[in-house]
Amino acid sequence: MTLRIRISWPAGHTTATLDETPTSTALLGVLPLTSTARTWGEEVYFDTPVSVPREAGARQVVDPGTVAFWTDGDALALPYGPTPISRGEECRLASPCNLLGSLDDDPRILATVRDGDPIRVESA
Repeated sequence: MTLRIRISWPAGHTTATLDETPTSTALLGVLPLTSTARTWGEEVYFDTPVSVPREAGARQVVDPGTVAFWTDGDALALPYGPTPISRGEECRLASPCNLLGSLDDDPRILATVRDGDPIRVESA
Protein backbone atom coordinates (compact mmCIF):
# COMPACT_ATOMS: atom_id res chain seq x y z
CA MET A 1 0.00 0.00 0.00
CA THR A 2 1.36 3.41 -0.97
CA LEU A 3 0.79 6.29 1.41
CA ARG A 4 1.29 9.88 0.29
CA ILE A 5 1.44 13.09 2.29
CA ARG A 6 1.61 16.75 1.32
CA ILE A 7 3.84 19.09 3.32
CA SER A 8 3.25 22.82 2.90
CA TRP A 9 4.72 26.04 4.29
CA PRO A 10 4.39 29.74 3.30
CA ALA A 11 6.99 29.61 0.48
CA GLY A 12 6.15 26.23 -1.04
CA HIS A 13 5.08 22.62 -0.73
CA THR A 14 6.15 19.10 -1.58
CA THR A 15 4.74 15.60 -1.41
CA ALA A 16 6.23 12.41 -0.06
CA THR A 17 5.58 8.71 -0.51
CA LEU A 18 5.69 6.72 2.71
CA ASP A 19 6.23 3.03 3.29
CA GLU A 20 3.76 1.22 5.48
CA THR A 21 5.44 1.14 8.89
CA PRO A 22 4.12 1.39 12.45
CA THR A 23 5.37 5.00 12.59
CA SER A 24 3.88 6.09 9.26
CA THR A 25 0.55 4.51 10.28
CA ALA A 26 0.63 6.46 13.57
CA LEU A 27 1.47 9.67 11.70
CA LEU A 28 -1.36 9.22 9.19
CA GLY A 29 -3.72 8.74 12.13
CA VAL A 30 -3.16 12.32 13.35
CA LEU A 31 -3.35 14.12 9.98
CA PRO A 32 -3.90 16.86 9.16
CA LEU A 33 -1.41 18.42 11.54
CA THR A 34 0.00 21.92 11.80
CA SER A 35 3.30 22.63 13.52
CA THR A 36 6.15 25.11 13.64
CA ALA A 37 9.15 24.43 11.42
CA ARG A 38 12.63 24.37 12.92
CA THR A 39 15.84 24.24 10.92
CA TRP A 40 19.10 22.55 11.88
CA GLY A 41 21.70 22.95 9.18
CA GLU A 42 20.07 21.62 6.02
CA GLU A 43 17.30 19.79 7.85
CA VAL A 44 13.74 20.85 8.59
CA TYR A 45 12.06 19.26 11.58
CA PHE A 46 8.87 19.89 13.52
CA ASP A 47 6.93 18.53 16.47
CA THR A 48 4.09 16.05 16.01
CA PRO A 49 1.57 14.59 18.48
CA VAL A 50 2.94 11.12 17.65
CA SER A 51 5.07 9.23 20.17
CA VAL A 52 6.47 5.88 19.01
CA PRO A 53 9.45 3.67 19.88
CA ARG A 54 12.53 3.47 17.69
CA GLU A 55 12.09 0.80 15.00
CA ALA A 56 14.64 -1.90 14.13
CA GLY A 57 15.73 -0.22 10.89
CA ALA A 58 16.32 3.24 12.41
CA ARG A 59 19.31 5.08 10.91
CA GLN A 60 21.26 8.24 11.66
CA VAL A 61 22.86 8.83 8.24
CA VAL A 62 20.25 9.00 5.48
CA ASP A 63 19.85 10.18 1.90
CA PRO A 64 18.69 13.75 1.16
CA GLY A 65 14.90 13.79 0.94
CA THR A 66 14.37 10.96 3.42
CA VAL A 67 11.25 11.34 5.55
CA ALA A 68 12.41 10.35 9.03
CA PHE A 69 10.80 10.32 12.45
CA TRP A 70 12.97 11.46 15.34
CA THR A 71 11.72 9.30 18.22
CA ASP A 72 13.80 11.22 20.81
CA GLY A 73 11.83 14.39 20.04
CA ASP A 74 8.51 13.11 18.61
CA ALA A 75 9.30 15.08 15.47
CA LEU A 76 9.28 14.61 11.71
CA ALA A 77 12.79 15.22 10.31
CA LEU A 78 13.31 16.15 6.66
CA PRO A 79 17.02 16.39 5.79
CA TYR A 80 18.10 17.83 2.44
CA GLY A 81 21.83 18.34 3.07
CA PRO A 82 24.46 18.44 5.80
CA THR A 83 23.54 19.12 9.44
CA PRO A 84 25.89 20.59 12.06
CA ILE A 85 27.12 17.07 12.97
CA SER A 86 27.52 15.77 9.39
CA ARG A 87 30.84 14.49 8.14
CA GLY A 88 31.26 15.99 4.69
CA GLU A 89 28.10 16.21 2.60
CA GLU A 90 26.13 13.45 4.35
CA CYS A 91 22.72 13.98 5.98
CA ARG A 92 23.40 13.04 9.61
CA LEU A 93 20.39 13.23 11.93
CA ALA A 94 20.68 14.08 15.63
CA SER A 95 20.20 10.41 16.55
CA PRO A 96 18.88 7.29 14.78
CA CYS A 97 15.43 7.93 13.32
CA ASN A 98 12.65 5.70 12.02
CA LEU A 99 12.60 5.79 8.21
CA LEU A 100 9.17 6.49 6.74
CA GLY A 101 9.79 7.12 3.04
CA SER A 102 11.06 9.89 0.79
CA LEU A 103 10.09 13.16 -0.84
CA ASP A 104 8.71 12.91 -4.37
CA ASP A 105 10.41 16.12 -5.56
CA ASP A 106 13.88 17.66 -5.32
CA PRO A 107 14.61 17.85 -1.56
CA ARG A 108 16.31 21.27 -2.07
CA ILE A 109 12.79 22.78 -2.08
CA LEU A 110 13.08 22.50 1.73
CA ALA A 111 15.69 25.28 1.64
CA THR A 112 12.74 27.71 1.32
CA VAL A 113 11.44 26.73 4.78
CA ARG A 114 12.36 29.35 7.40
CA ASP A 115 12.79 28.62 11.10
CA GLY A 116 9.45 29.44 12.76
CA ASP A 117 7.32 28.98 9.61
CA PRO A 118 3.96 27.32 10.09
CA ILE A 119 4.07 23.91 8.44
CA ARG A 120 1.15 21.66 7.58
CA VAL A 121 1.08 17.93 6.82
CA GLU A 122 -1.96 16.29 5.29
CA SER A 123 -2.85 13.22 3.28
CA ALA A 124 -2.16 13.71 -0.44
